[in-house]
Amino acid sequence: MFLNCFFHLSSFQFARFGLLFALFLSTELSGLALFPVLATLPPNLTTTPAKPTNTSELDPLNPDLYPPDPLLPLSVPLSPFQRRRLREALDKLNLEAQAQADAGNQDGAFEIWYRELRARRTLGALEEINALGRVGGVAWEKTRKEDVARITKRLEQVKLEQQGDGSLTPEILAALAKAYQKMRSLDEAIAIYQQMRVNAKAQKNVKAEEQSLNILGELYLAKFDYTNAAIIYEDLLARSQARKNAYWEGIYLQKLAEIYSKSSEPSNAIRIKEQLVKRHIKDQKIELIPDLKIALGEDYEALNQPEKASQNYQEAYSLSWSLQQFGAAGLALKKLANLYQVNNQPSFALQIYQKLLRIEQQSYNYYGLMKTYEQVAQLYRTAKQYQPALMAYQQSLALARSLKYQEQEDYLLNQIQLVNSEMQNKVPIK
Repeated sequence: MFLNCFFHLSSFQFARFGLLFALFLSTELSGLALFPVLATLPPNLTTTPAKPTNTSELDPLNPDLYPPDPLLPLSVPLSPFQRRRLREALDKLNLEAQAQADAGNQDGAFEIWYRELRARRTLGALEEINALGRVGGVAWEKTRKEDVARITKRLEQVKLEQQGDGSLTPEILAALAKAYQKMRSLDEAIAIYQQMRVNAKAQKNVKAEEQSLNILGELYLAKFDYTNAAIIYEDLLARSQARKNAYWEGIYLQKLAEIYSKSSEPSNAIRIKEQLVKRHIKDQKIELIPDLKIALGEDYEALNQPEKASQNYQEAYSLSWSLQQFGAAGLALKKLANLYQVNNQPSFALQIYQKLLRIEQQSYNYYGLMKTYEQVAQLYRTAKQYQPALMAYQQSLALARSLKYQEQEDYLLNQIQLVNSEMQNKVPIK
């Protein structure tokens, strides 16, 4: 009777009966056959795998500690069709995890992501590394330190595995480096790009070598390692100049100018900035020169060379004035006036401040006017020229009131009172 019913089943009923019969057998065998049977189902018919009973100390990236995932086919290696179906299913898991993260359920999101990462191993090292970098980047952004540490450890394991069987291809290296970058593991990323640079140089692949150099430069800058960043960009600058590539020469000169300024190396900064001025002249980018000239003046001041500093400030003022760059012109004059004051030349400083007043009036810079009148007043007061000092303070006070700058107004009123007292008593300034 049973056999007759069995042979009269339709093909669809037969398939369903086979599944139920397998489930019956798996129950009788204490679950030994349950997961292999489910694993043969297509991804859209699967369920979330059972969780281990004790998860407190489990590595969520170790698939050996978890029951087989229903998403994974039994046969290995995977056929192209199986790979495509598995990749689609894992991409859906990623979207599901992202939705959980967007909803604020970070723990739930990472539980799903870890399931995805365990299953990604089946698709090979490259896909796993890319996924590790993606999830690791999220972990870093969310300051989930334990997750970052786990994923970093797994990346190192993958790298060692690939090294062990000789599969550490340039593609794998590049993926590892990008994954480390996303997780801000800068030292690990730098080590890999250095290896890629060496490999490219040995293969005489100039393009790949320079790509590695450019990324290394950015990584060193990201960790404020200006010494190594300068070495990289000096190399790239020399290469661009040897090829007479004006575009990249300008970029590397700008990078080096910023590096040497931030690292307080005025001699190197001057060398690079003067080259950059020449580059801008050749490229007819005159509008970029005033700011460079001001920066050069600062560098010469740092080297205690006031004459060269003064020359660059004056050139910056003249050029910016002709270009109607009033902000740069004003800054150049402020630097120049301060330079004269520091070097005990108050009369020259006063002349510069008079020019600065005209610029600030023309550019409607009332705050700058207020501060410049204050500087002029202090210079006259130091020279015991009380009447012009008083007039300058009063000009500054009027501007402070128009700006409703109460603190400055109170300060200037006090200074005016002191000047009046000094005029009456003719006492030395304290």
